[in-house]
Amino acid sequence: MKRKIYQELLNWKNNQDHVKPLMVLGVRQSGKTYIIDEFCKNEYKNYIYVNLFENTNVIQLYNSDLTSLEKFNRLKLLLNFDFEQEDTILFIDEIQESERLIAELKYFCENHNQVRIICAGSLLGVKLKRSKFSFPVGKVKMLNMYPMDFEEFLIAMNQEMLVQCIKDCYENNHQMTAPIHENALNLYRIYLVTGGMPESVKNMVETKGDYIKYDQSILTDIVSSYFKDMDKYVVNESEALRINRVYDSLPSQLSNISKKFQYANVTKDARAREYATAIDWLEASNMVLRCKAVKTPEIPLEGFVDTDTFKLYLSDVGILNNILKLKIEDILNDNVSLYKGVIAENYVANQLVCNQFDLYYYRSDNTSKVDFLLYTKNGIIPLEVKAGSATQSKSLKLYIEKYHPKYAIRISTKDFGFDPKTNMKSIPLYATFLLKNEK
Repeated sequence: MKRKIYQELLNWKNNQDHVKPLMVLGVRQSGKTYIIDEFCKNEYKNYIYVNLFENTNVIQLYNSDLTSLEKFNRLKLLLNFDFEQEDTILFIDEIQESERLIAELKYFCENHNQVRIICAGSLLGVKLKRSKFSFPVGKVKMLNMYPMDFEEFLIAMNQEMLVQCIKDCYENNHQMTAPIHENALNLYRIYLVTGGMPESVKNMVETKGDYIKYDQSILTDIVSSYFKDMDKYVVNESEALRINRVYDSLPSQLSNISKKFQYANVTKDARAREYATAIDWLEASNMVLRCKAVKTPEIPLEGFVDTDTFKLYLSDVGILNNILKLKIEDILNDNVSLYKGVIAENYVANQLVCNQFDLYYYRSDNTSKVDFLLYTKNGIIPLEVKAGSATQSKSLKLYIEKYHPKYAIRISTKDFGFDPKTNMKSIPLYATFLLKNEK
């Protein structure tokens, strides 16, 4: 399946000035190993794949007291592969298993920068935050990989013509014809079922969109695998319990009227100091996305963040719906009652992050909130998400009257449009991935 990160991998390869080792981070089972393997096979003459779960000899080598040069030379012998030869790539998977090898990437960068290395791993972000060895800051290029966004999903479903039609309407502010608009919304709802996990999308592709044949256990198994991996990367059972409690609370957190994460929703007497580490763990694992509250929407948004107020989204909308145990028929028929807005908002958060937006939202008090704030070439742009066609928003109206943005964006089931009186841009839910053009 086509992944847009492939182009970023190419950009890294073609940087001839000084190519640093590349480290790809992302939630487990988002397709890191698959796409990196495809890239290495397609783009290099010589390629070797090393999985540290399987090749523990490499771990032992880097745990030794040998010098960096001795380790470097013995690694070639151990692998029986000269990764210094021209047009060669070394892919080290599950690199989190060797903190010392991660630290040694600095040596590769400074002394053997002709060697091309890509690294990836499960819960690598957690390992980096908790490593006992110093991370080679400035000596490694970091790249984040996320589940498939809606554009990648459409391409996987052989809907390239629809993708082009959506792009044309977005760029020219033309409406889609009604049947095509409805077809795109139906595909959006199928995406709410599968989410962007490649295995889940692949299963829907193989069933040719027949949801009756779709295997819902795929997402259940993915979530289970997250927590099976956890034992290796937590301090003790108490920390594991707190992480589970936070994650289990997220569906109800997203639906609470306060529009912020509330520790009391985790357990009755929960306190921030008890659960801050658990939230950090979930963020580092990329299982959740933090959306920061901003009271003053000015540039730079990061400078006006209220550090005590935030929202947490699930990393994938399909996983959210799986955790909610929603029937596929109810999702496809838009019959999810009060949670419809929660699901649409989580979906938009996923699409924004996939397309390199940081997540912020506006919260001035307990009554005035705007779902997202985008830092764009046109300044700070407010974005409101509506799960249906009813698009009235008192909070957004108050925001516009107070801060006078160049325009505002409303995402809903309505077709493309622009109201010059209110400077309101209407974008269908299925076109959210195109907001990258606003940057």
